[in-house]
Amino acid sequence: MTPQDPLTILAIASYEKGHAFLRQAKQEGARVFLLTSLSLKDTAQWPREALDDIFYMPDEAKVWNLEDTIKAVSYLARTQPIDRIVALDDFDLEKAATLREHLRLPGLGESATRRFRDKLAMRMTAAAAGIAVPEFIHVLHHGRLADFIARVPAPWVLKPRSSAGAMGIKKIHDAGELWEALGRLGDEQSHYLLERYVPGDIFHVDTIVFGGEIRFAVASGYGRPPMDVAHGGGVFTTRLLERGSTVEQALLALNRSVLGALGLEYGISHTEYILGREDGRLYFLETSARVGGAHIAELIEAATGLNLWAEWARVETAAGVKPYAVAPLREDYAGLLVSLARQERPDASAYQDPEIVWRLDKKHHVGFIVRSPSFARVAGLLDSLTARVQQDFSAYAPPRDRPTE
Repeated sequence: MTPQDPLTILAIASYEKGHAFLRQAKQEGARVFLLTSLSLKDTAQWPREALDDIFYMPDEAKVWNLEDTIKAVSYLARTQPIDRIVALDDFDLEKAATLREHLRLPGLGESATRRFRDKLAMRMTAAAAGIAVPEFIHVLHHGRLADFIARVPAPWVLKPRSSAGAMGIKKIHDAGELWEALGRLGDEQSHYLLERYVPGDIFHVDTIVFGGEIRFAVASGYGRPPMDVAHGGGVFTTRLLERGSTVEQALLALNRSVLGALGLEYGISHTEYILGREDGRLYFLETSARVGGAHIAELIEAATGLNLWAEWARVETAAGVKPYAVAPLREDYAGLLVSLARQERPDASAYQDPEIVWRLDKKHHVGFIVRSPSFARVAGLLDSLTARVQQDFSAYAPPRDRPTE
């Protein structure tokens, strides 16, 4: 690549998302290619005006053959210079890392990606840096596992190392239940970890990092733990924390330590923490090198005016090329509510609060984002809307194979 050549980005997406990233990358002057699942060819509404070309990989349930993917991208690279590879979905991070290693491109390689994808690797790295994490153990050596459950009181949480969000997580109440669960896992046991269950409030910090420096970070708190909503149903909510509050400042400080220890140099991170109810201590739970799902990007944009997908494109096109800075932002507060609905097309026309700035349009779902300059107003609105939605629409459905986004 010479200074006169446009940057060429290959975006990888097993699922349809990241339209704003693709549009912004094109606006920044990059050539933008998209590699996506063949099963999306007739349904996805990709922004074709932002793409120089689109390519499809054969897939089964969005799973691609990795060796075929390497061959396909290497073949493309014979005629199209590729400068950046960006995974738009959590499930594409490993593919992107392997391709970067193979093509020797900048960005997170395979070992570094594990710190943002593998729940065991990120915990081990954080713990080694002196960051508080709930006690955990790799489900591997049964003798050490027996010592762990004898020492660490139940309940525990059995977690898959590489699934996103609350997918596949199971709360375990006693040793008998654990060994039964491990028996069902069979040879898949090593892909799991066991962790002490810490009751408390769950928070997330969404961050932009450029050159190893945090350029933007906003802290928010979930209404109910996402694991409880995913497995027990109910209404999912999250809202920005009051700026300058004790918990917000503590979260932002801990977040700096976590991302520094994990070594994120460029990109976006969605990181979750828990404030222990029994000891009042903040613990690191998990992180990612991507934009948060479940419409959290829309929440942050409503409050600040900043679109994390578009900013990610600005970061990728500026990395190692030119300076990057976040434009001045609004400092409103916002809250997000999403719920499964009994009705296929729920009629929420009666919800006319002037603070509602976004509505979810999805079958069997209802959702809102509210915005106000007042933290108390957002908090009160979110509580009242949650009660109304529970009565008017809320429905329970078994956990899905894929988290709602």
